[in-house]
Amino acid sequence: MPRARIGIISNQYLVNDQYPTHAGGTMNSAAVAEVSECLPLIIPADPRLVSVNELLEAFDGFVFTGARPNVHPEEYGEAATDAHGDFDRARDAITLPLIRMAVERGQPILGICRGFQEMNVALGGSLYPEIRDLPGRNNHRMPPDGTLEEKFALRHVVTVSEDGPFAQIFGATEVMTNTLHGQGIKSPGARVVIDGTAPDGTPEAIFVRDAAGFALGVQWHPEYNAANDPVSRPLFAALGQAAREWAAGRRAPQLKSA
Repeated sequence: MPRARIGIISNQYLVNDQYPTHAGGTMNSAAVAEVSECLPLIIPADPRLVSVNELLEAFDGFVFTGARPNVHPEEYGEAATDAHGDFDRARDAITLPLIRMAVERGQPILGICRGFQEMNVALGGSLYPEIRDLPGRNNHRMPPDGTLEEKFALRHVVTVSEDGPFAQIFGATEVMTNTLHGQGIKSPGARVVIDGTAPDGTPEAIFVRDAAGFALGVQWHPEYNAANDPVSRPLFAALGQAAREWAAGRRAPQLKSA
């Protein structure tokens, strides 16, 4: 049987400051291939090139990756300021409706960092432009200097609910994670359940209430060292299992009515 196909949302970059590309981090592809045991395929997140309906039919699950550009605040009814940083409206145009439709279909999705924020916005929530500016909150941004290992080092505990999906996946209610984000959830969407928080109260893990399938998001970056990390590995394994189940249903022969 062919592997289940997981679409990985790409980001726009300029190679050598002039050649436009759609690219995705190799960590995401490795996590999907080696831990989820699925076929990783990069999606150009641009409505000029792909449609949401095409993507839903082509893939068995999706990873909404982290990115430097943020979801445009107009998507949650606020005006853009300098604090909101850079934007990618083409990605917004693909990911937000894709999340909504995947949730309703029961198609597996995993949101990571910006993808976590996209899930919240897609379902009606809003975001803070800069977590570190809030009273009592810590700086959750990536360290500006150091090696890749130092930037992705485990930095704080995330506490999840005892009866939620994350505790079931992790086998624990407290896990250690990295942290490399500036924005965070301000108000959760109507069906978004905050299931895990950092010590300063910052939301770190969410799921979609009454979703027809796997619909989880994390604010940290589980793709780093996913094959060896005790938190990342079961998360990507669970995504892979959900994608295989979706693929099996898609490939099952449909019985004809008499």
